Amino acid sequence: MKEILKIVNVFKVFETEELETHALKAINLTINKGDYVSISGPSGCGKSTLLSIMGLLDFATRGEYFIEGANVTELSLDEAAEVRNAKIGFIFQSFNLIDELTVFDNVALPLRYHSDKLSSNAIKQRVTECLEQVGLTHRTSHKPNQLSGGQQQRVAIARALVAKPTILLVDEPTGNLDSKAGDQVMDLLADLNKNGTTICMVTHDPRYADMATDKVQLLDGTILQAPAEEMAN
Repeated sequence: MKEILKIVNVFKVFETEELETHALKAINLTINKGDYVSISGPSGCGKSTLLSIMGLLDFATRGEYFIEGANVTELSLDEAAEVRNAKIGFIFQSFNLIDELTVFDNVALPLRYHSDKLSSNAIKQRVTECLEQVGLTHRTSHKPNQLSGGQQQRVAIARALVAKPTILLVDEPTGNLDSKAGDQVMDLLADLNKNGTTICMVTHDPRYADMATDKVQLLDGTILQAPAEEMAN
């Protein structure tokens, strides 16, 4: 099994003049190709902090982090951005779509900034493929504010997929959706995983956490329960 992400003894401490907050303590986690991992736990337990470190949006105070075997613990901000753009697709609770751009241009955005310069035809083909995957080819020329919340999240998923990332990092994907739209987004993520997409998702919803094949529970910055393979090692 190909190893995608490996976190070794990671700590994260936030410091102010008066206070030291230990957000993560001795986190060890391995995610292999094709895994679907959920990270759940109460508010403030460190879920989003862990996802930020995994996405190279933040850095650990101590410990090591590997992506596909490469040590990415001490990258510069520019190097981290390069790895992030090449390897990681993000899906956020708030969609993070650009209102002034069409659905097509929102999805195409990562390709326009990608190190592999693609032709406009190649970009069009790839964006169309991803919109087909999420069932939104008929909304290509719409703006985000013309779509429902569930449709906006599906556009965000297409955008996350478009550069063929090594892993999708998903932060509370149903947080701004009603239960029906949330279920549809979760079904879409499950289908993507069945077709080979590696996913790590933060969620506060136990029902959605249970849809993952591997479940990690955090409490006070510590893992309570790791994937079975992880616990066996």
